[in-house]
Amino acid sequence: MNKKRSYQSAKEVMTKKVVLIDGMATAKEAVELMRKENVESLIIKKRYAEDAFGIVNVHDFIKGVILQDKTSEEVNIFEIMTKPVIGIPANMDAKYVASFLTKVNIELAPVEENGEFIGMVSLADLILENLSF
Repeated sequence: MNKKRSYQSAKEVMTKKVVLIDGMATAKEAVELMRKENVESLIIKKRYAEDAFGIVNVHDFIKGVILQDKTSEEVNIFEIMTKPVIGIPANMDAKYVASFLTKVNIELAPVEENGEFIGMVSLADLILENLSF
């Protein structure tokens, strides 16, 4: 029997923690903050009003530090971050969040409401926090 999936928004499946860091921080400082806050990614603060936010996650540390044979102390976050960060509207259907994240080949993104980041949504959240899965 084909049961209809109930609507869930990005806001309903997201992780409610958003942690920001300055782009001048080292990779070592960023990883220490991620451990302390128990998060998978960090949002990089804007340097000025017209700037864009960035994002850094484990993949960026692998690609920008380990595979480059550098130490975490010699790499600044602005060198390995992805910018601009792509925000997901808080009321977007989780189905479309999944479609979007897979189409742009990213695993997670901040959730935006009223111009502010209110959480993070990941592909894992879409399965683990999805009540109808």
